[in-house]
Amino acid sequence: MSETITAKLVNELRAKTGLGMMECKKALTETAGSIEKAIENFRKKGVKTSITARAATEGRVVVAVAADKKRGVIVEVNCNTDFTAKSEPLAKIAGAAAQKLLANPEAKLAEDAGLKDQLVAVAQQTGENVQIGRTVSLSGARIGQYLYSAAGKGKIAVLVSISGNADDELITNLGMHIAAARPLALTREEISADLVAKEREIAVEQAKATGKPQNIAEKIAEGKLNAFYAERVLLDQEFIKPDAFKGSVAKLLASKGAKLDKYVRVEVGQ
Repeated sequence: MSETITAKLVNELRAKTGLGMMECKKALTETAGSIEKAIENFRKKGVKTSITARAATEGRVVVAVAADKKRGVIVEVNCNTDFTAKSEPLAKIAGAAAQKLLANPEAKLAEDAGLKDQLVAVAQQTGENVQIGRTVSLSGARIGQYLYSAAGKGKIAVLVSISGNADDELITNLGMHIAAARPLALTREEISADLVAKEREIAVEQAKATGKPQNIAEKIAEGKLNAFYAERVLLDQEFIKPDAFKGSVAKLLASKGAKLDKYVRVEVGQ
């Protein structure tokens, strides 16, 4: 390897393009070590730079909670295929990233040198676009976690901040419900005012289209809005396991003497 075209440069270009070592070394030699110009030349020649051209829409999520249960984190690692998503190297990267974020909620994982090296190694091995995706940190009186796994990888991660009488069973049930029911917000007040206005307008116009006068149409719209809230607002939703508890999530919490202060839901690719 020449003094100008270092192994580090070649590996960086390989990580960005998925191309072979000799191709990358030659391209860098032709561009005096410029990665950007090398990629541009590849494109001009019609060579597909597979990694940068592929959207990282697969991946996995991991969730971790501190020993004192006062803070929790979710980390998403993205790649191109399900095979890589459920691989051991990616699982290790995701786990290490979660622990770093747990230790320092302000950590910028995408800029962490150690994680970068691991991501590059997996990218070179697989030819995929492997990168840190979304990261979330949540603190509260009691933080609980839930991870929905499918096909050998974490697909949906949930964190809940809960106060009052919150046992492990309640946290698991809440996490499972949030993962499956996909609420838009915890309370009605947290739903976007623009979205509520749009739903009301649609309901009014639908009622008027059937011949209802304006005042009746508005009353019908309010009923439909209540149905919308029951479908999309977490506390209004019917608990997903009626055999365990029949009623809304708000009533489930009240029956346990608990209060859900906040939740976070992260699903791969969503």
